[in-house]
Amino acid sequence: MSDLEQLYQQIILDHSKRRNGEGLVEPEPGHAWGETHQHNPVCGDQIRLRVETDGGAIRRISWEGDGCSISMASASVLVDLAAGESRESLLGLVAQFRAVMRSRGAIEADEEALGDAAAFAGVSRFPARVKCAMLAWVAAEQALAAADTAAGQG
Repeated sequence: MSDLEQLYQQIILDHSKRRNGEGLVEPEPGHAWGETHQHNPVCGDQIRLRVETDGGAIRRISWEGDGCSISMASASVLVDLAAGESRESLLGLVAQFRAVMRSRGAIEADEEALGDAAAFAGVSRFPARVKCAMLAWVAAEQALAAADTAAGQG
């Protein structure tokens, strides 16, 4: 295993233990929010994720879930990346992450844009694990759409 692969593995392990954003948080009055529950029936991973917005900016993402270290770490990384981003920026990050995950290792992750999420690039070579890594990102996309609807933007 290369030094980079070891570093990426350590990032995933750290996030799976630390779990930033874990624990659903009630949205602040006046903020739009959306929530979704996603379940991977293949492995049993599940997540309930809430996105809170204010004026098109991501105020907070909180979640609760149960699953493998990849799915839980991916949710934690997403929370870190999304903080303070615009909805368009978050959707762009989701699209970049999805492209890397679907590439089966053909697309190199942009570490500058994806930060710690680039650590999941190796997962793309294992199709059965891609859904684990994508679970929180799909949930964020759907919860953001629900928040947009609640705010009258959808």
